[in-house]
Amino acid sequence: MAYELWVRVRGGVIAPTLQVAVWVCMVMSVMLVVEATYNSAVSLGVKAIGWRPEWRFKWEPLAGADEEKGSGEYPMVMVQIPMYNELEVYKLSIGAACELNWPKDRIIVQVLDDSTDPFIKNLVELECESWTSKGVNIKYAIRSSRKGFKAGALKKGMECDYAKQCEYIAIFDADFQPEPDFLLRTVPFLMHNPNVALVQARWAFVNHTTSLLTRVQKMFFDYHFKVEQEAGSATFAFFSFNGTAGVWRTAAINEAGGWKDRTTVEDMDLAVRASLKGWKFIYVGDIRVKSELPSTYGAYCRQQFRWACGGANLFRKIAVDVLVAKDVSLLKKFYMLYSFFLVRRVVAPTVACILYNIIVPISVMIPELFIPIWGVAYIPMALLIITAIRNPRNLHIMPFWILFESVMTLLRMRAALTGLLELSGFNQWIVTKKVGSNFEGTDAPLLQKNRKRLRDRINFPEIVFSVFLIFCASYNLIFHGKTSYYFNLYLQGLAFLLLGFNFTGNFACCH
Repeated sequence: MAYELWVRVRGGVIAPTLQVAVWVCMVMSVMLVVEATYNSAVSLGVKAIGWRPEWRFKWEPLAGADEEKGSGEYPMVMVQIPMYNELEVYKLSIGAACELNWPKDRIIVQVLDDSTDPFIKNLVELECESWTSKGVNIKYAIRSSRKGFKAGALKKGMECDYAKQCEYIAIFDADFQPEPDFLLRTVPFLMHNPNVALVQARWAFVNHTTSLLTRVQKMFFDYHFKVEQEAGSATFAFFSFNGTAGVWRTAAINEAGGWKDRTTVEDMDLAVRASLKGWKFIYVGDIRVKSELPSTYGAYCRQQFRWACGGANLFRKIAVDVLVAKDVSLLKKFYMLYSFFLVRRVVAPTVACILYNIIVPISVMIPELFIPIWGVAYIPMALLIITAIRNPRNLHIMPFWILFESVMTLLRMRAALTGLLELSGFNQWIVTKKVGSNFEGTDAPLLQKNRKRLRDRINFPEIVFSVFLIFCASYNLIFHGKTSYYFNLYLQGLAFLLLGFNFTGNFACCH
């Protein structure tokens, strides 16, 4: 009788409800694959014709200037370096900024130190004094509180009297090390194109071969820069500022309303508001700035949660502003609301988690549920091919990347819902821990492992989800029905289990 009752409930209530969810996921999957195909096609087209930003925007090198004596041809530039207890990397970023090729009387390096550790704060101040003794115009700025976090620090830095004389502002996070010619290659775009607000460079990573975790992270960021940023720049001259490794026009920041701390993605917030004012952005993929990838699974999760949550929360807060903006075309509004926000910030994490980590596993116990083969096979294969095309050198990492992204969808969906609904913790800011790897190679050090409590060493949500997936896989293997998902489910369950125990692939065989 109990089994008959289960069959009735399963067929009359559970299956129809899940069937609706399946078709919703199918629609979202189509939205996702169309968006990815469009961006990839634009990116490939740009690469095929050898398109460069110089084709669309004027660029001329600065000539006839003596970098030692200075020249009026060189505009005033301020380099901002926000940091918070950055013991491992503060020397790297400050040193790289102070060694930029630019007339000494036309550049100001501003270190925005929000450190709460007096020892670290003292070291940063001494480092600034050391560069001052070498003739560098470097300013050390602190605040009485961390209100607004990074956005608050950048805003406070722009309020200084010496900052108001600077036409352009370059921003670098504490672990970023620009090449000496960075300003010489980026600032001319702003000088010769008065409608351009931002020049964004690409990130390079000094520790991407440290572990399997950093390798799959590099794939994620490579796709972001090669496809999403490239496509946005080449079509609508709009994309999200990455928060670092970019140069802003001061007038554009002020016209857009300055830095705001209403979300955890202050960089994206400023970029959208500036674009609504009619400003254009340039992405220059040939200019790369060395930086560091999170070395632990926990650090990467906190970074991704902040970005995913902040992006969805910004969508909620700025959608109306985009709709009523007067200086933006209808086509660009559609691109910003549908492609940039809805598909990338909400649809992508939601459908990936619900369909492949919840509905498909449950379907092995509900034979009445129908899932189209094109939705669980053809669309994922298309997305895989799109990603592989722009990462041909990482084909051997692709299986690990798929499993890793499967685990990350759980976190990103939770983050997106938290930001969209403004649930508890939606505006929480946690700085990503760095280790100070200032060289490239496989010997970059990892974070030192300190003694932690059990709940800090084990990720319980991942462990619980791995048990669920392994149970569904075993059920499918024993009670073989119309579907055979057990192989994929076992792999997914194993991925959740390994990351639940913080395994990041640091062994030699994973290098």
